Amino acid sequence: MKKLAYLLLLSSFVSFAQTEKKSSIRFSAKIENRNSDTLTIYGPNRLKQAIPVNKKGVFEASIETTDGIHQFSDGVESSLMYLKNGDDLSMTMNTKEFDESIVYKGVGAEENNFMVQKAVKDEQFELATFDKESDEFNAMFEAKKKSDFDSLENGKLDETFKLSVKKMMTQQFASMQKIYKENLKIKKLNGNPSPTFAYENHKGGITKLEDFSGKYVYIDVWATWCAPCRAEIPFLKKIEEKYHGKNIEFVSISVDTDKDHEKWKNLVTEKNLGGVQLFADKNWMSDFIKAYGINSIPRFILIGPDGSVVNANADRPSSENLDKVLSELVQ
Repeated sequence: MKKLAYLLLLSSFVSFAQTEKKSSIRFSAKIENRNSDTLTIYGPNRLKQAIPVNKKGVFEASIETTDGIHQFSDGVESSLMYLKNGDDLSMTMNTKEFDESIVYKGVGAEENNFMVQKAVKDEQFELATFDKESDEFNAMFEAKKKSDFDSLENGKLDETFKLSVKKMMTQQFASMQKIYKENLKIKKLNGNPSPTFAYENHKGGITKLEDFSGKYVYIDVWATWCAPCRAEIPFLKKIEEKYHGKNIEFVSISVDTDKDHEKWKNLVTEKNLGGVQLFADKNWMSDFIKAYGINSIPRFILIGPDGSVVNANADRPSSENLDKVLSELVQ
């Protein structure tokens, strides 16, 4: 499942804890087609707990935390969860579907299944509305807002859970509106000449967008510290190999800060990263990055041989649709 862009903004909500009293939770997960041998739980007070898979293929742990909204990640995707003292949760999931396949059982399951079902509905809402004109989007947005809050109020759910989720949803809806407006601006770039760049090349010298004139250019905006970015690397390598020698260049632009310049150089070498590896001159404040409205990564851009924008928010390498798009365009 493609994660909603605005959900990336929700990592701050793991700070919504109702008490500073330590809570003890039992948690286990059985995951089909797992992306990693480790699950990481993030939560209030900077909780970061890595849970390795055991010999039985199960992730099991006791979690000492505070009541509130948490997040788990397998290094590729993530999902929100709610943990409170005394919870004894077991989860099953298939990463090929992710949120659509998540089912919780045990003490605390009702609240967490509510959050999973909400994530799926949020995804469906994005797909159905984010390409709509403003009036239609606003009408659908207000209907969803009312439906979500009514569903929360009418559910037989823990009262502290309701309080946390109300706060989260208020912020979420504000973020949703903001990102919709940003997406409208991004879409306006499609079909127009692309903003350009002139960045340091890992192999030496300066590389400009104009250097690829006459070819398609698939751009990956990333950073060394970004786990979802690094999770895309194996998929990017495969797509690069498939289209090697074709009329396309694969360009990765790092938005690492200057203090991580050596880290970037070393990682590109250690991971034997292919394509054209560039380092943005002013990280997030680079003109090219700002022109594309990039405020979260990874972000992918597809530019045509004539320098015009084909898609200012292109599919990820891990998306099956990317190969379909490129196979139709690239000779």
